[in-house]
Amino acid sequence: MRFLHPAVFAAAVSAAAFVSPVRADPADAQANVPVKQVVLYSSGVGYFEHFGSVNGNAATVLRFKTDQINDILKSLVLEDMDGGKVAAVSYPSQGPLAHTLRSFQIDLTSNPPLAELLNQLRGAQVTINRADGGAPLEGTILGVEKQQRPSGDKDHQLMDVWILNLVGDSGIQPVELNRVGDVKLQDPELRKELSAALAALAQARDKDKKPVEIHFDGQGERRVRIGYVVETPVWKTSYRLILLDKNDQQNRGSIQGWAVVENQTDSDWKDVQLSLVSGRPISFIEDLYQPLYIPRPVVKPELYASLMPQTYAGGLTQLAVGKMETLQEGEALAPAAAAPQMLARRMAGENDLRDSLAASDRGRLASINPTSSVASIASAAKVGEFFQYTVGSVTLARQQSAMLPIVTDSVQAERLSIYNQGVLPNNPLLGARIKNTTDKYLMQGPITVLQGGSYAGDANIEDLPPGQQRLISFGVDQEVTVNATNNTQTRDLMTGRIVKGVLELTYKQTFNQDYTAEDKSDSPRMLVIEAPRHQGWELLEPKKPQESTDTLYRFEGKLEPHKASKLTVREQHVDLQRFEILPLDLQAVVSFVHTGRMPQDVRDALSRAAQLKSDLVNLQRQTQETQQKVNQISQEQTRIRENMKAVNPSSAYYKRLLQELDDQETQIQDLHKRIDDLQKQQEQKRKVLGDYLGNLNVG
Repeated sequence: MRFLHPAVFAAAVSAAAFVSPVRADPADAQANVPVKQVVLYSSGVGYFEHFGSVNGNAATVLRFKTDQINDILKSLVLEDMDGGKVAAVSYPSQGPLAHTLRSFQIDLTSNPPLAELLNQLRGAQVTINRADGGAPLEGTILGVEKQQRPSGDKDHQLMDVWILNLVGDSGIQPVELNRVGDVKLQDPELRKELSAALAALAQARDKDKKPVEIHFDGQGERRVRIGYVVETPVWKTSYRLILLDKNDQQNRGSIQGWAVVENQTDSDWKDVQLSLVSGRPISFIEDLYQPLYIPRPVVKPELYASLMPQTYAGGLTQLAVGKMETLQEGEALAPAAAAPQMLARRMAGENDLRDSLAASDRGRLASINPTSSVASIASAAKVGEFFQYTVGSVTLARQQSAMLPIVTDSVQAERLSIYNQGVLPNNPLLGARIKNTTDKYLMQGPITVLQGGSYAGDANIEDLPPGQQRLISFGVDQEVTVNATNNTQTRDLMTGRIVKGVLELTYKQTFNQDYTAEDKSDSPRMLVIEAPRHQGWELLEPKKPQESTDTLYRFEGKLEPHKASKLTVREQHVDLQRFEILPLDLQAVVSFVHTGRMPQDVRDALSRAAQLKSDLVNLQRQTQETQQKVNQISQEQTRIRENMKAVNPSSAYYKRLLQELDDQETQIQDLHKRIDDLQKQQEQKRKVLGDYLGNLNVG
């Protein structure tokens, strides 16, 4: 029989076996099904396919990180190719530990001490071995209580002592827990429950790796395939762009592309077929591994559980997308139909390019020819909406990385300088326009630029599909200076009109920016100027840019040695402003009358409106002046009434004050009549002005 010492009562035991929901036959032979195909996507996921053989009823175990189990449950696909069947897939449960522990008769959730644990076992039969070696005690646990005993020190303090009350044949016997050596559970079911709870604790600690066991049923030797998608590091690309010297007039270059891949799985890759896909399929994680428990309402007497409020996600409105056409000046790009011919010319000229590179390096022993010894080991093809590089027989140990050459082709690379005032105010950048004349999809990545066997700088490039072109910059062009400090902005009134009493003024804003560039070198060069593009503005000069984006225009021109060239970029914006004439003050209306470029009929209409407003303003002024007189008389009456309080009512002075009040009341009555008359005139003038403006349409 097994005894538990109090100090190690909650020690972990070995994990319990995982049981398949359908069948987990321990007699199933274990088969090794190695990985044979790996497909890595640039969206951060990878598809892995295992291929191998099994014999009879067999099982194979694959180990995954805990955070990969959700992907396995979502994407796992299985095939027994020769008549067998997939029996079951079993894996460790991921139920909440507290929920699992509470399901046992002995609850270890809160790491209970021995006293609390024994208190849970009330009614259980136990055998207790004493720590002092005395005779064992047998009985049924009645409970555990805390008592206070003298500590025995000179301060006569009390200490807590835990007492186990044990019911035996002779009655209730208290046993101090600090004198207990071992506790043995007599009930085998309780011992089994305790072992299961400890196994759950041990399993919860193993959070890093989880085994997934796949069972196949059948007869004889059969081929099986296992496929799944899990999160993987994004495969990356880096490039080497080899340019000829400045005197090359054919815009030739060579590009090498290296794929950087990482095997972060727990399996070695041995002779696997590796595919690198440049598309970005949508992928997400859904928590399928964690058991979900639906909260249930607590029903109280005479109460009903209410429904939770429902929420509904909004849908997307399908919009029609129009076709955009790009207009460019200068030499037109080669049409798409010419791509095969360009590819043939590229392949035919590849040896010429390498010969030219080698010729440019003669006499320099230290120069390196990066194109002479590196060849692509990948086949490339378009697969649906994606582009895929495939490399056969790749061997890569787990937790190792590798660089694989996937692109070694000639490209069209035109050297030029690129100026952007927001990047450098005085100098352009050395750069090139790369056109993807290969038949491959070039993913984004860094580019190391080499010229004549020497390092020229670093650049970065976005995704470049076949037939498209991109600019790159890799250094500062110190032989060209650009002055972009001269700019002007004007705002002029173009015209105006009146529509139902609303004055509409059309203003034209123009913005001029001058770029003066000087080439101080001995050779001509192409300069690309990137000018800001203001939304809502129209480009007037030059008529068309070579390229444009949402935020800038690109203009291209040739610089002659030791000469200055000037480019003026002019943009225009037409602005419409509206003013309701009725609430405008008189001065504002008069100012619009004298505004230049105003049509004469609009000017005349505004003059008439100004006259009507002037009449109305004059009446308002008279009304205010009359009201001020009323206020002044009222203040004087207040003074007279105060004086009358201090005067004998039968005196002559009192009678004179009374007469003044009477005269002032007559004046106030006349003034109020005047105010009423002026207000009526105002209403009449306001109606005349409103009717005039409401029906006014001029211009």
